[in-house]
Amino acid sequence: MTFEEAKVYAASHISERPSYPGRLSGKIAVVTGGAQGFGFGIAKALIREGAQVVIANRGEKQGLAAVQELGEHSFFAQCDVSDPASVENLMIKAVEHFGGIDLFVSNAGVLKAGSLHDMTPENFEQVTKINYNGYFLCAKYVSEIMKAEYEADPTRWYDIVQINSKSGLVGSKANFAYAGGKFGGIGLTQSFALELVPWQIKVNSICPGNYYDGPLWSDPEKGLFVQYLNAGKVPGAKTVEDVKEYYLSKSPIRRGCTPEDVAKAIFYCVEQTFETGQAIPVTGGQTMLN
Repeated sequence: MTFEEAKVYAASHISERPSYPGRLSGKIAVVTGGAQGFGFGIAKALIREGAQVVIANRGEKQGLAAVQELGEHSFFAQCDVSDPASVENLMIKAVEHFGGIDLFVSNAGVLKAGSLHDMTPENFEQVTKINYNGYFLCAKYVSEIMKAEYEADPTRWYDIVQINSKSGLVGSKANFAYAGGKFGGIGLTQSFALELVPWQIKVNSICPGNYYDGPLWSDPEKGLFVQYLNAGKVPGAKTVEDVKEYYLSKSPIRRGCTPEDVAKAIFYCVEQTFETGQAIPVTGGQTMLN
């Protein structure tokens, strides 16, 4: 199937969405970076609420393991979000397997902390390609599928949800590559929202707080606790536990953000048909909107 054929196929099968119990009954979703961390937790919550979910992940082994755990309402498609051909193929595979796309969760991301002095151009470019360029590529291709579906049935609404970060709302010391891409992502969200609303495609960003139990933070070799300790991001910190305590103290609700917290924000984005172009904080009060 070509991409043009996928658009036609999705439009012609718009009325054939199966219904399963839950808030997302009849929805077909794609979650990039869906094999671990926030992405896996989000995918699990979407399936629990009646969606069928495509797990898009660069690593095949992780992706297949995730689908095995999630069950028959999930499907794995290998994808590198920084590669246009790979993103286009993801949309084709989603349409081939489930028949269309109603909800796209742009979750894939990487983080490399470091000071301006230490950050290499190569690392900066890698973070930007995945976190910023990748979001653009995903929105570019999935919106074409959604436009075709809308033309077939103008009563339906569609959603593109970027998993952003609290670092997209407030600058982050020794973490500018990540924060800069996330700030830019909110600019993309607002601009995409204005452009795509005629096709009833809503575009929103969710800005989670820190998911301390996930591999992004807790990996003993590459996790952010280790990276931030080594980068001197937390003044006076001598151990990983010092870094963790510093971040826990920043939130009035003294815990980390969870995939369940983020999933609830996604449900809001989908169910609310009078909201688009927003950056929704889910930070336990650590970052509050002005």
